[in-house]
Amino acid sequence: MKALFKIIIPAAVGLSLIAGCGGTQQGNNVSKPATAKPAVDEKIELTFYYPVQVGGPLTATIESMAQQFTKENPNITIKPVYTGSYGDTTVKVQAAVQGGNPPDIAVLLAADLFTFMDMDSITPLDEFISQEGNNYISDFFPAFTANSKVDGKMYSLPFQRSSVVLYYNKDAYKEAGLDPNKPPQTWEELRDISKKLTKPGKWGIQIPSTGPTSSTWMFQTLALQSGKNLMSDDGKQAYFNTPDNVKALQYWVDLTKKDKSMPAGIVDWATTPSDFIQGKTAMMYHTTGNLTSVKKNAQFDFGVSFLPQNKQFGSPVGGGNLYIFKGIPEKNKIAAWKFMKFMTEPERAAQWSIDTGYVAVRQSAYQTEKMKAYTKEFPAALVAKDQLQYGASELATHNSGKVAKALNDAIQRALTSEVDPATVLKQAQEEADKALAPFKK
Repeated sequence: MKALFKIIIPAAVGLSLIAGCGGTQQGNNVSKPATAKPAVDEKIELTFYYPVQVGGPLTATIESMAQQFTKENPNITIKPVYTGSYGDTTVKVQAAVQGGNPPDIAVLLAADLFTFMDMDSITPLDEFISQEGNNYISDFFPAFTANSKVDGKMYSLPFQRSSVVLYYNKDAYKEAGLDPNKPPQTWEELRDISKKLTKPGKWGIQIPSTGPTSSTWMFQTLALQSGKNLMSDDGKQAYFNTPDNVKALQYWVDLTKKDKSMPAGIVDWATTPSDFIQGKTAMMYHTTGNLTSVKKNAQFDFGVSFLPQNKQFGSPVGGGNLYIFKGIPEKNKIAAWKFMKFMTEPERAAQWSIDTGYVAVRQSAYQTEKMKAYTKEFPAALVAKDQLQYGASELATHNSGKVAKALNDAIQRALTSEVDPATVLKQAQEEADKALAPFKK
């Protein structure tokens, strides 16, 4: 299925072809003619793995974008392959890499960076980026590119990115005698408002806790609001068992067990947005990637706000980045980079954000006329973007599966049993330290 992309210059200078896709090269802010262009008599097909983790018809949106790219670039055909959730996609890409048949491009969690680095399976993008000029990457929000870099090298490009925001039902606020334009700003306000909103058949708040991704992501919001992030920048240390984190987990547990304003046990990631839309919960913590779905389906007035602060505001950024894989021909990598640029162009990033609710990954996308018009009509679309000033990298470490599982298991035990947060986080820290020990040498 891998077609050909004929190169008219020696392979040793293949990366100089990147500019040939657009007509000029950019290096050191000096524009000069491209040295070569791809031949037009041969075709190339790129396999593109992508997940869908939020509500809405995103599969059709992705396939439409791929078709538009091929329409503009007739020699490059994109073959989109829907691969399930982020977790499913990670497993499928790992299997494909191990089987010697990696996809050309994939959308994977930005936090998967160390996983695929440790497999030596992803292509650094620096040589491609250098052809785009000095200001290319700086147009992407720094909170999103933080999960793309290791040791000064860039390994992925932000695409469908998100952060956690608070959704709240303004009609429910009015029914409870609360000001619908004053969502909680602090943890204590959230507890107080959640209790007032809790009624038979309706919870005050839901914070999802299923699976390693959603539970650790939600816990990370509380950790960031209380102190520092859960890991070191180099992915070699985890910071789970800190006094601030023990208090943060206790706060989450108390919403369920003490305040009884959140369902007991585990709160499902996938059904929480449906519960909010159906009026079963008056507030929820969830990804901004569900914003468009909520907007289209909620039959009540709702608001979106920053997450309440403890010592400070904070939200981890999440979602997927675009990766190019090793083990594919150089000509495929060049074509894949062209597709990645296409998918993240400012106008397209703006439209993707409007269609999905994900944050447009480039700052210039918010200066486009379509985004200005949309956010004027729907200001809630700016909340996640504005919250990026308090954003931080999602939990990403070496041996990430074991590290994330250790934390997830701790969260699950605290929420579902009588084991106290201090005990479970101590155990999680010990397991994470053991999993990361080989990488500290």
